[in-house]
Amino acid sequence: MAALFSERMSLIVQKYGGTSVGDPSRIMNVAKRVIATQEAGNQVVVVVSAMSGVTDGLIKLAREVSSAPTEREMDVLLATGEQTTIALTAMAINALGKKAVSLTGAQAGIITDGVHTKAKIANITPKQIHGFLDEDCIVIVAGFQGQTMSGQITTLGRGGSDLTAIAIAAAVKADICQIYTDVEGVFTCDPRVVPHARKIAEISYDEMLEMASSGSKVMQSRSVEFAKKFKVPFEVRSSFSNNPGTIVKEETMSMENVVIRGVSIERNQAKVTITNVPDKPGIAAKIFNTIAGANIIIDMIVQNVSVAGTTDISFTLNKDELPKAKAALDSLVKEIGAQGVIAQDGIAKLSVVGIGMRSHSGVAAKLFDALSAGGINIQMISTSEIKIAVVIDEAKIADAAKLAHDAFGLGEKG
Repeated sequence: MAALFSERMSLIVQKYGGTSVGDPSRIMNVAKRVIATQEAGNQVVVVVSAMSGVTDGLIKLAREVSSAPTEREMDVLLATGEQTTIALTAMAINALGKKAVSLTGAQAGIITDGVHTKAKIANITPKQIHGFLDEDCIVIVAGFQGQTMSGQITTLGRGGSDLTAIAIAAAVKADICQIYTDVEGVFTCDPRVVPHARKIAEISYDEMLEMASSGSKVMQSRSVEFAKKFKVPFEVRSSFSNNPGTIVKEETMSMENVVIRGVSIERNQAKVTITNVPDKPGIAAKIFNTIAGANIIIDMIVQNVSVAGTTDISFTLNKDELPKAKAALDSLVKEIGAQGVIAQDGIAKLSVVGIGMRSHSGVAAKLFDALSAGGINIQMISTSEIKIAVVIDEAKIADAAKLAHDAFGLGEKG
């Protein structure tokens, strides 16, 4: 991508994840990379995450002083991780003879709603960012955080620095947003699970969104959604090499020639089944309003065929949310006249994704044949226009990913 920016001044937003800024030497490497981008004739805004391990360490500290810390105070605590990194990165760039200034999310003009630990960006006023860019500064912005209209510190949830970068790129009208991480790009499957997975050169927003929401850890799904909405092209690439990464952009006609773009897996899933639910209007609304009221994000929903006026309703969610979901539903079960709640963990989700599914048949049959040949039982199935997802036993997810990957010929071409 560098060649794109050498002929004219461009505004580039770069985001560096926790492993890329994991220690002082890596921060110095990031500083040199950022300076090189500026010296190629570009204005640069840099978004950084907390140094790897820092957020987990802060959460551990919180647990040592409180078994149930308030979400407001957790946001105040966790926001310090990124603030450490922005200051160190700005110091490193200044030490190398260039001008850099660090901004917290609030100073960068990021306004969010009031949902602590999972805030959504409401608006960005990048006046300070533009002011410093006009002074030939490299601007370093804290990812993962913002503030409410009333000045409360908020955080955007895991992976929120991606969202910060994409949102700032949209707000400042950047030419490109580069997401630097510890992987070379987006792969046909996680290479740690399928060693012969290959890097994808380009992928559509919709495919990336499905892969991100299906367990691909390269990008936070909310950030891909934001990029699609505001048409922000971005590139996922490694901060440890100069190799080109994966371009994520609007769909083109040629993309449909590839039936399946990739396979995603998501571990740590759980399933909740509400049994013998009265099959009448308004009951499902009550169930899912209760879940929404507890700020629980759910994924797949399956309702069985009604028998004798009752049905079972099942849905999946992250395993960490299981106690909260069960607590929210226990009292509701009696109110709606259902029999009970069954909670099950130890499951995982496998998804195959590709916009080519729209114009090719037989994808589901091929996936089910592959899993059947491997003796893998399917517990739930969900489909969209460009994705087929199945829930299976978590112990078999790696085998299932390899079977699906091979069935669709996604490995390295010989």
